[in-house]
Amino acid sequence: MRELSVRATAVHESSTLAVDSLAKRLKADGKPVVSFGTGEPDFDTPQNIKAAAIQAIKAGQTKYTPAAGLVPLRHAIAKRLLADTGVEYEDAQIVVASGAKHSIFIALMCLLNPGDEVIVPAPYWVTYTESVAMAGGVPVVVNCDESSNFKMTPEQFEAAITPKTKLLILNNPSNPTGMFYNKEELQALADICVKHDLYIMSDEIYYGLLYDGKEFTSVAALGEDIKERTIIVNGVSKSYAMTGWRIGYTASNKQLAKVMANYLSHSTSAPSTISQFASIEALTGDQSSIKVMHDEFEKRRDYIVERMNKIPGVSCIKPDGAFYVMMNMEGLIGRTLAGRVINNGDDFAMAFLEGANVAVVPCSGFGAPMFVRWTYAASMENIKEGLDRLEKFVQG
Repeated sequence: MRELSVRATAVHESSTLAVDSLAKRLKADGKPVVSFGTGEPDFDTPQNIKAAAIQAIKAGQTKYTPAAGLVPLRHAIAKRLLADTGVEYEDAQIVVASGAKHSIFIALMCLLNPGDEVIVPAPYWVTYTESVAMAGGVPVVVNCDESSNFKMTPEQFEAAITPKTKLLILNNPSNPTGMFYNKEELQALADICVKHDLYIMSDEIYYGLLYDGKEFTSVAALGEDIKERTIIVNGVSKSYAMTGWRIGYTASNKQLAKVMANYLSHSTSAPSTISQFASIEALTGDQSSIKVMHDEFEKRRDYIVERMNKIPGVSCIKPDGAFYVMMNMEGLIGRTLAGRVINNGDDFAMAFLEGANVAVVPCSGFGAPMFVRWTYAASMENIKEGLDRLEKFVQG
C-alpha cells in the first residue's frame, strides 16, 4: 500500500491524553488509581447552562449554523470580552470552533506558510508545537526555568527572532506552569511584537482563574497596534466546567477572522448547535459559579503546594493561576523506585503509576523533562490521597 501522509504520521500523541487513557484502563481493571492527569474541572456544568441546552433541543434549535458560529453567540463572546478584559470586538471578528484546541489549529492553518517560525516559550502546552508543525510551521522553543518563574524575558524573545519569525504563542495564565505575565511584562513583549511586525496568539483560556488577588490583563488591551496583531484564544471549557461541550473561540482582526470562517466552512463547519446555545447562557447568565470554582481551586492550590514542598526529593513553585503544579523531581534522579531507575519525569510518572497507582503527566511533552504536572482540578480528598502516596513512594 502507498505510504500515509508524512505530516500526519509525524504528529505525536498528546501526553496528557495518553496518561489519562492509561489511568482509566487501569481503573477499569480494578486498580485504585488516583488521577491528576487531564486538565478538566471536577465540577459539574452549572444547571442554568444545562437547562439552556435542553430548552434549545425542545425548541428545535438543532439545525446548522453559520460556519463561524451563531451570531448571538459571537455577540455574547464580544460582550464578555469587553466586560472582563476591556477589549472591544465586533461580532465579525469572533470565530467559534470546536474547542479552544480547535481554534488554535484553525488559526495556525490560516496564519502560517511553510517554513514560518513560531516562538513558543517552554514549558508549553503540548499541543502548541504539534499544531505549528501540522500547519507547516517551525516551532522555535525558548527554554524558561524556575529562576524566571518559567516566563520568557524580553531579551530571550528578541534573541529568538529571525527573518522567518511570524508569531509568538503565549499562554497566560499558563498550562502547565500556572504562571502569568502581568501588565508590565506583557507590554515589554507586545512592544517587541510591534517592532518586528509579529502576530501574537494569546491563549487566555485560564484568565478567570488567577489567585492572590492578581489582576488579568489581555495583551490586546495594550493598544491598537498590538490588538491588530493579536489572536485571542478562549472558550467555555475551564471557567464554566464545559470541557465536553467543545466550544472555543478566537477574536482577531477582520481579515484573519474571515479567512478562518472560510476554512471552517470547508472542514468541520460550526460546532454543535446545542452547545452553542448553552454557551450563550454561560457567557450571559449567572456568573457566580466561576467564583465558587475559583475559590475552591485556590484553596486546593495552597494545600498541594504546602504539602509538596515538605516532601524530600521534590518541590514546586506556587502557581499564580490555572489549576496545575509543576513538580520538580530532580532530587529523585538516579534513585530506583518501583523497580525503575529514575532518569527523568517520564520514568517517574510510569513508576509512580505502576508502584503507587497515581497518574501524573510527565512534562517531557511540555519541554520540561525533569518535571511532572499535577492538576488540582481534583477533589481535596483525592489530592490528600495522592500526596500521601507520594510521600510513601519517595521514601522507597
